[in-house]
Amino acid sequence: MKNIRVILLVLFIAINANCQQYKVDTSYTVKSTYDKLLKKHPFITIPEVKPNSNVKETFDLVYNQEQGRILHFDAFVNKKKKKNPAIIMIHGGGWRSGNKSQMQFLAKEIAAKGYSCFSIEYRLSLEAKYPTGVIDVKNAIKFIKDNAGKFNVDPNKIAVLGCSSGGQMAALIGTTNNNPIFEDKSFKSKSSSKVHAIIDVDGVLAFKHPESSEGDMAAFWLGGKSDENPETWKIASALTHTDQNTPPTLFICSSIPRFHAGRDDMIKILNDNKIYNEVKTIADSPHSFWFFEPWFSQTISYTTLFLERIFK
Repeated sequence: MKNIRVILLVLFIAINANCQQYKVDTSYTVKSTYDKLLKKHPFITIPEVKPNSNVKETFDLVYNQEQGRILHFDAFVNKKKKKNPAIIMIHGGGWRSGNKSQMQFLAKEIAAKGYSCFSIEYRLSLEAKYPTGVIDVKNAIKFIKDNAGKFNVDPNKIAVLGCSSGGQMAALIGTTNNNPIFEDKSFKSKSSSKVHAIIDVDGVLAFKHPESSEGDMAAFWLGGKSDENPETWKIASALTHTDQNTPPTLFICSSIPRFHAGRDDMIKILNDNKIYNEVKTIADSPHSFWFFEPWFSQTISYTTLFLERIFK
C-alpha cells in the first residue's frame, strides 16, 4: 500500500509539472531594456527601493487554477489602514514577454504612500491568445475583492494600472466594466471585475488608427493581422468601448507618438461625458521610461496625485 501511495504521489507531481509547462519569452527584462537605452540616455539609473515597515509584501499568491495552470500575484499592502484604495498592476512586454516581478518597484513605492498594490501574472501570447490575458486579470480583480479584508482593500476604490501592452490591457479592462465578452462565467466569485480608475502608462488605445503602427506582436496576440481579423482588432481596442460609463483615466506618456494611438479620440469622448482625465507627457523620454530614474519617481508622483484626486 505504501508503494502504491508513493507511485501515485510521483504521478501527481509529474502531471502537475507537465500542466505548468508552457513557452516563455524572456527577451523583455529591466536589464535588457537598461542596456538598450543607456547609450542614448547615459544618465538613467535603476531605482533603489528599500523595504518599508508599513508595507507587507507577499509573493506568488494563487488567484486561479484552470486545468492545472496556476496563476499568481504579488501583494504589497500598506498596513496602517484597514481599507486602502487598491491598484491592480499589469506588466508590459508586447503581450508576449515580461513578468509580474517587473512591477515590484512601482508597487512597493506606491503601497508605501497608502495603497494596496497587486502585480498580476497573466497568460501571455505564446501560451494563450487574446482575450485570455485580459480575462485572467479580471479574475484576479474578483479574487482580490473577495479577499478585500485580508488585503486591506476598499472594494469600491479599485484602479487598474498597466505599462506598455499592460497599459493597453488596463485601458481595455477599465472600459469594459460589466461587459460579458470579457467575463469568465466559470470563475467562482461573489464580486465583479469592475474598476473605478484607469492608469495607462504608454499603452495604445486603438490598434487600427491613423496614429498607430501595426506590429507583429499585436498581430500574434490578436490571432492575425488587421486585414485578416478586423473585428478582433476593433473589439480589443479600448477606444471602441469608451463611453459615459468609462471611469476617470490618467495617461502617462513617453515622447514617442505611436504609443498614444487613439488617446486624443478617447479624451474627446471622456470630455464630452464630463469624465475626469489627465495627460502627463514626460518630455524626451523613451518607451519603458517607468523602469528608470529620473522617470520612475515622476511616474509614481503622477499616479498618486491622480488617485488622491479620484479617491480622496
